[in-house]
Amino acid sequence: MLTREKLVELYREFRDVGVLSVYVDGGQTDPAERRVWTKELELGLDAQRRRLETESPDDLEAFDAARKRVVAVLDQYKAFLPERGWIAFATGDGLPYAEGVPVPMPNLVRWERGLRVAPYVRALKQQRVVVAVVADRRKARIFTYRDGEATEHEEVTADLDFGDLSESGSSRRAGGHTGSRGETGTDAGQRSLDGSAAQLQARVLDVARGLAGSDGFLILGGTPEVVAALARHTESLDGRTLERPSMHLGMTVAEVKAAIEESASELSRRMQDTLLDTVIDSGASGGRGCLGIEATTQALRDARVDSLLITRSLREKDPDLADHLVGTAFEQNAAVEELSAVGADRLDSVGEGVGARLRYTV
Repeated sequence: MLTREKLVELYREFRDVGVLSVYVDGGQTDPAERRVWTKELELGLDAQRRRLETESPDDLEAFDAARKRVVAVLDQYKAFLPERGWIAFATGDGLPYAEGVPVPMPNLVRWERGLRVAPYVRALKQQRVVVAVVADRRKARIFTYRDGEATEHEEVTADLDFGDLSESGSSRRAGGHTGSRGETGTDAGQRSLDGSAAQLQARVLDVARGLAGSDGFLILGGTPEVVAALARHTESLDGRTLERPSMHLGMTVAEVKAAIEESASELSRRMQDTLLDTVIDSGASGGRGCLGIEATTQALRDARVDSLLITRSLREKDPDLADHLVGTAFEQNAAVEELSAVGADRLDSVGEGVGARLRYTV
């Protein structure tokens, strides 16, 4: 999948070139519908060619060449697509991008100057790294989730297994004295176990922070006491951490993946809600926030947008406007978030489906 940086790079590179943008819904599971996507694609391609015959006949040769490139790649799939969605950007001279994505995409075909990028924003969420730590006092398993796949970091897990630090392994005889005055073997064993647990937690957090980076999510699972202990030291991941003690060390990778996906969706909604609250409050007080099509469009013209918020309903209702807004945001290196659930309903209600956090006010 494209990273946000690579998508912006492609957008800028082909802004003045005729591009065939193709989005395919590959989510069919009924065998009777296994070729539905091909029919939708052909209808979309034919419609675009008819439009060009009337509006821009000089583009037909480049369009036909781009169409052949896209169809040639898709011809390898005789039934279902391998992913829930598929996206391609083709020109008369080449195929800059063609790839399946792990999230559903709308069926869309468009020939125009530049890439049609607004629908891709949904897929960009899959690029955010999600780190999951499942731990007790003696062992930790660490996973990363990206592009729809969960990966266990076995080498980290092996390093963090401190083995059996029970009382029998910490004291030669129950109730016997250690080198510390007044300390029983039981006390020494507990102190050793506590120290090892603290070291384990410190090492786990170091690894997790490194994997999460500056914008990744962190999910903490395992025994309640360890989850609480880890959570007390996640200040640098404020707003990007979720405690989930229901996760346990015996989970399969598939079970961990399902838990990560659910937790990541919750964290994403929480982050979007916080950002929307900031935009609404700032917009109402004349601060660094704006709502509505007119105000947001003007802010984009002034290159003042730090983060653009847009809803799927606006993208579906007015795809040309949505793509213009998203593309302009990319031009000025602004972040773009497509809101979902309650946040999308709120933005549709108070801001016509669009708003922005601003870099500065005027």
